[in-house]
Amino acid sequence: MTAWTADELQRIGDATQLRVSSLRKDGSLRPYVTIWVVRVGDDIYIRSAHGADNPWFRRAKTSGKGRIKAGGVERDVTFAPASPGTHQAIDTAYHTKYDRYGRAIVATVVGENAMTTTLQLVPRD
Repeated sequence: MTAWTADELQRIGDATQLRVSSLRKDGSLRPYVTIWVVRVGDDIYIRSAHGADNPWFRRAKTSGKGRIKAGGVERDVTFAPASPGTHQAIDTAYHTKYDRYGRAIVATVVGENAMTTTLQLVPRD
């Protein structure tokens, strides 16, 4: 398994937004969707603000692979489920990074409901 470099972690973690695309069955990329992203330790996470029925999230889960762009970094990734023990730290990271936009908006990506829509981004070669 490939790991993020320190530079990639810093650049993606500092980026306000991330663009995510999942792979189609034929290997081509779907159109990019812009979402929020957080870093927790040496890991990168994304969540669906509109629940598990959000089309980009459903496609990412089904495909399991895609590509991201953030902070000048572009990488192929695997979409992996987050470990259950990481959710509180992920919530805290979202609050720390995005509460300036309003707690009501951040509420769409934190808490128990958001746990089911959390994906860890794992870099691929």
